[in-house]
This record gives sequence, structure tokens and C-alpha cells, in this order.
Amino acid sequence: MAVYTQVSAEALAAFLTRYDAGALVSAKGIAEGVENSNYLVDTTSARFILTLYEKRVAAEDLPFFMALLAHLDARGLPVPPAIKDRTGTEIQELAGRPACLIKFLTGVSLSDPTPAQARSAARAMAAMHEALADFAPTRDNSMGVATWRPLLERCGRAAMDTIRPGLFDRVDAALAQVEAAWPADLPVSAIHADLFPDNVLMLGDAVTGLIDFYFACTDLRAYDLAIMHTAWMFDARGLNPRTAVGAALLEGYGDGLTAAERAALPVLAKGACIRFLLSRAWDWIHTPADALVVRKDPLAYLNRLDWYEANPDAFA
Repeated sequence: MAVYTQVSAEALAAFLTRYDAGALVSAKGIAEGVENSNYLVDTTSARFILTLYEKRVAAEDLPFFMALLAHLDARGLPVPPAIKDRTGTEIQELAGRPACLIKFLTGVSLSDPTPAQARSAARAMAAMHEALADFAPTRDNSMGVATWRPLLERCGRAAMDTIRPGLFDRVDAALAQVEAAWPADLPVSAIHADLFPDNVLMLGDAVTGLIDFYFACTDLRAYDLAIMHTAWMFDARGLNPRTAVGAALLEGYGDGLTAAERAALPVLAKGACIRFLLSRAWDWIHTPADALVVRKDPLAYLNRLDWYEANPDAFA
């Protein structure tokens, strides 16, 4: 989450009149993340999240995201569907951006998850995948394996090497190995594709929310779990692997993982490291200096990649 587009109190108050959502009491920009502009909105009747979709989220993808959230919500998953206005419309326009008013979920995101919390979160992922088995709409992965080499080239050798000398060649070599080994015959479904600890809300060890589905797409189901493994098992710098957390993720996901999927997890995890290293590098290079946003260190994912390369039996 972030704030790129400013919304005045007057514009937001007028926006809320489209809904049976009460009158505006307060609104506060949310700085975390890099994708959209987000506000925590309190009204006289409830609390909501207002999201304005920035350039990285294409307006034509929003119906897929909204349909996915509605599908999961209808099956009892703890997700935040968009609120419909009085005409039944979910996707609006505000301050020149597509916008949605979204259900607020209670709970807190974690920075240092325990094995018990990881187990619960992976169980929630497995339930999500099961619920999406009959979800018909599809969306190509806008950050899938075929996009990584073009993104590396767009980042450029000179800019990458300002982050760390030799980084371009390091990623180039690792990517070549991952591309050659990437599986093509594993189960596919709609996936979250970004289920970091800050995208899971919890109270104690119980999951109360799965949020930020704006990378959701149709891709390898096991890749979703691999992304989660890379995100949950390390500290923010990508160091100090918490192997008990990694084991709990696999245990929590349970028997839904086939033998072929489990065998592919090492290359899927390395691919996830490259994917997030590259997107973070792009943001590090290109984020506007005046944006209210916290840039994320791409080298934290280089550290993870180093670990997976040194520990090929991590998923055994």
C-alpha cells in the first residue's frame, strides 16, 4: 500500500455519497507498499479501505480481481470484497484514477511470524486454492517467468550495478538456470502471487484476513506456496532463515501438494526470489522522490536466492 494520488476531504466526502456507507469522519493515507494509493477511511457507520489504482494495476484487470474476491467471499474465505454503491457498481473513478471502496478487515499483519502462525496462514492458502478450483475467469501472470528477463534488461546493467556491483550478471546467470528448469506440467489455478506476512491479517494464531490480491493471476499453484516460503522464512533483510517457519508452511498447506509440486519447489522458490529482486530493483531505481512510500531493498531477495542455492534440500 502507498499514497501516490492525493484525495481532498471534500472529494472523498462527495465520493462517499454514492454509497450507503455513512458520512466521512476521517481519512488517513497508508504509506506501506508500492502498488496503489490507499486510505483508511472512517465514516459515521463503519471503517473502510479506499484504494486508487495506479499505473501498475491496469484498469482492465480490475473486474478479474473483483470477481475473484467476490468468489472467495461467497465461500467464506476472509477476504476484503469491494463495496457496491447504490447502483451496484464496484469500480468507480476518483481523482482521475479507478477506485474502489473496500471492506475493512480486523487483525494485524506480522513482521516476525511464529511457526504456529505460518501453519495457519499456509492452511488458509490451501483453503483459498481449493475454493478457487471452480473459479472460471483467468488472467495471465503480469510478473510471470516470461517477464523476468525483459524486466532485467529494462532495469539495465548500469542501474542494477549501482545497487550492488556485479548484480546484473549475478541475476542474469541465476535467471538462465531457473528458465531452463521451470516446470510446465504442474497444476494451475488462480493464485494470490504475493502472500507476504503483511498481506495476511491475524489475531493470535488465527487468520482474519487475506488481502492485496492485485497480483492475483492464473499460474502454477505450487508457485504461490514457493512465494510464501521465500517471504515468511526470513527476516526483512533476507537473512536468518527460520527453518521451523518454513517447515510449518509445508505442514499447514498439507496433502494438497503433489509429489511433483513438492519436487519443483526449489526452482520455484529461486524463481520467486528473482521475481521480487527484479521488481524491487525497478522500484528502487524509479520510485518518485516525493512519493509517500517505503522502498524495499532488492538485496533482501538476493540474500534469499543465495540461501536457496546453497540449500537445495530445503523442501525435502
